[in-house]
Amino acid sequence: MAKTRKLALMALFVAIALTIFMIESQLPPIAPIPGVKLGLANVVTLTAMLLLGRKEAGAILAVRILMGTVFAGSPASLLYSAAGGFLAYLVMCLTVKHFAENQLWIVSALAGVAHNAGQLLACVLIVQTPGVFAYAPILAASGVITGCFTGFAAMYLTRALRKSGTS
Repeated sequence: MAKTRKLALMALFVAIALTIFMIESQLPPIAPIPGVKLGLANVVTLTAMLLLGRKEAGAILAVRILMGTVFAGSPASLLYSAAGGFLAYLVMCLTVKHFAENQLWIVSALAGVAHNAGQLLACVLIVQTPGVFAYAPILAASGVITGCFTGFAAMYLTRALRKSGTS
């Protein structure tokens, strides 16, 4: 893929991920538990990892986190997003090559759990209260459920983009 084409596709992925993130931040919570959300912008990160590569997906994620914080966040939300995003990205990098593309939901579920673990660790650092780990089982379950959903979405999006010749 030509350098200019790849850069343009990365910018498009950032714009799409940021738009999804902004829309999702305006939706009411899907559960009455802090930290539980769909994480639909992760569909873009995982799709980018498959179509463009790990490094490019990491850059897209980093820019989306920074811009999302500027537009809809706070310094604390940057720490939460960065911690969760980094751990999820790390898990994706370590697992994506070990599963077939039709098992992308497994990679995404593992990344969802890692994302919530990163956010819990950030929360402990911020509030200095290890008691927040009581949320871990609930957040792990939500990470698996939402991760499966976003993994299936990324799998179908990747297939559609490859079929259309976008990748």
